[in-house]
Amino acid sequence: MRARAQAAGLDGLLLLRAPNLAYATGLFLSANERPMGVWVPVEGDPILMLPALERENAEGTGIRDLRFYDEFPGEVPAVLWMLDQIGRKSIAIDLLDAALLDAAREKLARLDLTDHAMPVRAVKEPEEIALTVEAASFADLFLSRLHAAAGDIISQGGTEADLMADAMAHARGALFAKHKEAFAGTPMGITASVHSGPRAALPHGAVLERVPQAGETLIAGIGGSLGGYHAESGVTLIVGEISPEQRRIMAAMEACNDAGVAALAARTTCTQANDAALDALRDAGLGDTIRHRIGHGMGLEGHEAPWLAPGDDTRIETHMIFSNEPGVYRPGIDGYRTINTMVVTADGVDIPSRFQATTPIDARVIAI
Repeated sequence: MRARAQAAGLDGLLLLRAPNLAYATGLFLSANERPMGVWVPVEGDPILMLPALERENAEGTGIRDLRFYDEFPGEVPAVLWMLDQIGRKSIAIDLLDAALLDAAREKLARLDLTDHAMPVRAVKEPEEIALTVEAASFADLFLSRLHAAAGDIISQGGTEADLMADAMAHARGALFAKHKEAFAGTPMGITASVHSGPRAALPHGAVLERVPQAGETLIAGIGGSLGGYHAESGVTLIVGEISPEQRRIMAAMEACNDAGVAALAARTTCTQANDAALDALRDAGLGDTIRHRIGHGMGLEGHEAPWLAPGDDTRIETHMIFSNEPGVYRPGIDGYRTINTMVVTADGVDIPSRFQATTPIDARVIAI
């Protein structure tokens, strides 16, 4: 980050976004109305600036220069107080309230509103990749439990909410049993959605007290986090037998997934990867069912740059991490989505999400 600031002709970076603060300091603090920031200069020691109630948390970071303001909102807005503490004139700020823009400009000779930390965060270190891979294993564990138990639960009148509660307890219990002690104080957990039938046509459908019916699709999208790092796994299951049309759609989605992987391996741009993947759905006559991009970056945020989407011309690099999310949505009929976590490697792409690889299309059924 120092090198990026220097290359941009800046004195340094003021990082206010919570994920950037965590990346630079190791502090996972609850983001609220009280601004928190770290000054990363091109030369010299960093300054950690927090509300006074975080004093004890700040003392564990190893940063020597700690400064605190009394309370929010204060007579002087905290971000402007930080600029006074820094005392430099050429600064990049990753997040700034528009109401403070004019006042900030008055204090500086140059204000750069670029998030210079994000390109650094986008290329992961080996330790970050290891946390992501491990998080993906627990997202997979949710899917494995759902696949194994859903038939019995549905046969007894179980709902989407019941399915999610059972698999959640299983996966979250295993995650905390293995990692709670070592990763206490960092973000760790499982998030999930399970929705079925015509409601599966909603990309962000809510989980309801609805009993999935024979012949319907059931979408499960799972996020896992460990040590603050995120991964995702997801699958579409069929309640009962797979129809020829359902198999055709699921095969098209698999081709979409594979095209996305190939594009990452070829080091295309993010936009080109999105186009290549979604073209597989268009080639299958499913272009009008597309509702979203093929994927997004993952790391300290579940959704972060770069984006496998139109408008992001970032060149894909080794050690970037993305989701791969083919989706087919037919309002009033059904919906389909799968999710894999992808890690770009020096010689290809690794897929730490293993459920789809170990559960081929014809096995993705819930027997009732």
